[in-house]
Amino acid sequence: MAADTIIIIPARYASSRYPGKPLVGLRGAGGESASLIERSWRAARAVAGVDAVYVATDDDRIADAAHGFGAEVVMTDAACANGTERCADALARLGIAPRVVVNLQGDAPLTPAWFVSALIAAMKAGAEVATPVLRLTPETHARFLEDRRAGRVGGTTAVMTAQGQALYFSKEVLPYTGRLYSGAEQVPAFHHVGVYAYTPQALAAYMQAGACDLENLEGLEQLRFLYNGLPVTCVEVEAQGREFWELNNPEDVARIEAVLHREGIL
Repeated sequence: MAADTIIIIPARYASSRYPGKPLVGLRGAGGESASLIERSWRAARAVAGVDAVYVATDDDRIADAAHGFGAEVVMTDAACANGTERCADALARLGIAPRVVVNLQGDAPLTPAWFVSALIAAMKAGAEVATPVLRLTPETHARFLEDRRAGRVGGTTAVMTAQGQALYFSKEVLPYTGRLYSGAEQVPAFHHVGVYAYTPQALAAYMQAGACDLENLEGLEQLRFLYNGLPVTCVEVEAQGREFWELNNPEDVARIEAVLHREGIL
């Protein structure tokens, strides 16, 4: 039977900000250390209604580690410039055409299953590309600003229309408000969660378009869709008490491990 929905986890070793990041160990609530790529794979496996999960990489060290914990691996071209290109390459090598392709980036082990389920639902309702956004809390907003003041790239923010169509994504904290928030105040900014869902046709259009100035300047692959007039649907999701954080910098290891311990994630 043909696959309807698959998850691909793109992973590369040569990160400019954090080389070897996929193999960094993260200690869970039970004291067990598991690599970032394994924890991301576990997060993908927790999503209901997915036919297959693949780790897509060009590095033998990552491939060996992934095989070691039981993942299916697709070896991809080292020339892939980003995770979306790696997903497109992996799909071509697999020789399949699922209805929905989910890109769960290999630095997001705290991605809740319901974030991905919401994307899959949006795709089956007719979206061509979908990605989740999470309203910033006053604490997270302050942390984003702190990272930028310290010269660190923290989370990405999303700006969208009233209908939920993306206008722009940035590593700056947008929209600019010039203030901090506290208590029960609603922060008018959204964290873009690094997960995407695409149709195979949208992936093909992305590859045909080629890299654009905006994606190169910001270092954000999804800007290629917007630059070329391809709509991206932002799906607002709820944290449901779960703190979401990606592993962007070495400082994030302690943040993620704290969440693993607090949530009882082994």
